Amino acid sequence: MNISFNWLNELIETGMNAGETARQLTRVGLAVEGVREHKDDLVLDIDLTSNRPDCLSHLGVARELRAATRRPIEISSSKERPEVPMPPVLARDIVRIEDPDLCYRFTARLINNVLVGPSPQWLVDRLEAIGERSINNIADITNYVMHELGQPMHAFDLDKLAENRIVVRRARSGETITTLDGVDRELDGNMLAICDAVEPIAIGGVMGGLGTSITDETTNVLLEVAYFDRASIRATSRRLNLATEASYRFERGVDIGNLIGASNRATEMICEFAGGQKGDLIDIYPTKISQNQIGSIDISSAVKRLTGLDVQPDRCDQILDDLGITAKREATAPTYTAPTWRHDLAIEEDLVEEVARHAGYENIAHELPPAFGAGEHQATEHREKLLRQALTGLGFDEAQSYTFIDTKFDNIFQPVPALIDQGVEDKFVTLQDSVIEGAVRMRASLLPGLLDAVRLNLNHQRRDLKLFELGKVFAARPGEDGLPNEQEAFALVITGGDILDGRALPARDLDFYDAKGAVEAALEALDVTLKFEPEDVDHLRPGQSAALQLAGRTIGYLGRLNDEIATSYKFRQSVYLAELNLQLVLNAFSRPATYRPLAKYPAVVRDISLLSKRSVPFAQIRETVLKQGFDLIETVAFVDIYEGKGMAEDERSLTIRITYRSAERTLLEDEVEPVHQQILDVLERALDIRPRI
Repeated sequence: MNISFNWLNELIETGMNAGETARQLTRVGLAVEGVREHKDDLVLDIDLTSNRPDCLSHLGVARELRAATRRPIEISSSKERPEVPMPPVLARDIVRIEDPDLCYRFTARLINNVLVGPSPQWLVDRLEAIGERSINNIADITNYVMHELGQPMHAFDLDKLAENRIVVRRARSGETITTLDGVDRELDGNMLAICDAVEPIAIGGVMGGLGTSITDETTNVLLEVAYFDRASIRATSRRLNLATEASYRFERGVDIGNLIGASNRATEMICEFAGGQKGDLIDIYPTKISQNQIGSIDISSAVKRLTGLDVQPDRCDQILDDLGITAKREATAPTYTAPTWRHDLAIEEDLVEEVARHAGYENIAHELPPAFGAGEHQATEHREKLLRQALTGLGFDEAQSYTFIDTKFDNIFQPVPALIDQGVEDKFVTLQDSVIEGAVRMRASLLPGLLDAVRLNLNHQRRDLKLFELGKVFAARPGEDGLPNEQEAFALVITGGDILDGRALPARDLDFYDAKGAVEAALEALDVTLKFEPEDVDHLRPGQSAALQLAGRTIGYLGRLNDEIATSYKFRQSVYLAELNLQLVLNAFSRPATYRPLAKYPAVVRDISLLSKRSVPFAQIRETVLKQGFDLIETVAFVDIYEGKGMAEDERSLTIRITYRSAERTLLEDEVEPVHQQILDVLERALDIRPRI
């Protein structure tokens, strides 16, 4: 938000220079990010939070300085007696509101015999200082008043309105309008349209139409100053992909109590600089907005309790009064009335924040609040720590990503099992007021955040990555309490090469088995053994994806990111990832640690190259061998695989290693050979596998 220092000084004379003003504003929460020169003016660049639309104007910033400096505001106002608007019976012939749920108040001022032309140089300079270009004197005045008072407004060429009247209604599906930027836009039934007797002439709260715009031939003007439903303007702006200075203010909230004041200010300037003659004022106000009443038994005590600041009651009331928040003392409890320009004040804590801002955040002491109880130990904390230690030992870095994500991820990543309730119509948790622009979903997967981290690292030329994250995932669930299903999840991602200690270049590219091994090693630290079964997964490449199973139940997925998603992230290298429902793992039975002495006698190791179908995985071979229950078999391990020359198209050579050992004696060849031959016979009968000669 750009604020002209000269303009601000006309509203409130603080006696401070631009640097001192910037520091004072930053102190009370309006962070000034920079001060730049423009001709004989200085411009303050203020970073505003979305809950402070009242400061999207020079008047709003002046109010903050009034509370900080106790100097009065001098705003231009009409010296004439308050004007009585046209009676409603007559006003309806000029302005009619058909949808008062979208248009709460609409004022129209008729101004006759204007002379459209260039604006005076001081007005051009002032608009240019804050980043606005000059158009003509009428348009410039509406922009000027918007930046001065915070109220968007629009001027129509009255003679171009069919039947010289305004109808405020929902657009009819299929209606179109050519907006001021020359673009033809199609409207739908959810959008508010400002119409004449025939067709839309403006998109309410967003942009006016080209057909009724002010031109050099305009002589009679209808000046619109209105208040529209905030949610409606936000939805219309998003749907049309059309953001304007007006929509930015309307969707955050303007001052419904100052519509006539803003209209009068613009009218006076038009009469002065465009030679107009002030005509009738129409004010249609069908939907009243009541000002928030906030109770506080003792505001000074509340400030002390919540911030530690010791601010006397009189000083609290003084700060609030300077900000337009009036106190009303009653027998039961004092109440404070929020001004019409403050939409963010609703509870006592909001009043405390206002007092604290101007009493000075810098005066809050650096001390810990009193603790009345110790934090509760969670039974799963130790196992999560073991998981983290195992992964960091494998060279992984832990990532922390936002729990809020964009809706575009809704159907891209397959959520972990036991999270989504298929019986719920809206399966995801949506925020009513997002903290981050566009991030309105509570995440149902950790993968969007991890892949964003991968993209960020790749953009910084770091291509060899091993990342993991432990965190909550969320989904909607039925129930009167409205609380989401909240599960602990675990995800990891690897890409690039395997970096060895002391070497600059990777030894080899990471692959599916590296991701699989990392998952196995991490869960082995929790004494949990998984089974891997081939399965197609939405976000993984077919043929390189697997389901992770625990005690016969699928708990997650592992594999290579599919090409479509990889392309959307602009990944040029293979990315392997895994995600599982950690809650199911942590809730699994944990066996106590058992100990046994080291082996006293040597082992007999046999490597066998087996000729098998490609569809037979090693896990099935291993399971078949161990099922035989031979006491002498200690381990069955994978050694190597060969596919290619000399093999049929559907065959491969799989080498496994069987370790035989006895805890009582050194084994002889004659003892091992019969067992070994039985294993070969079982594999041939059960899986049609035979040794490769």
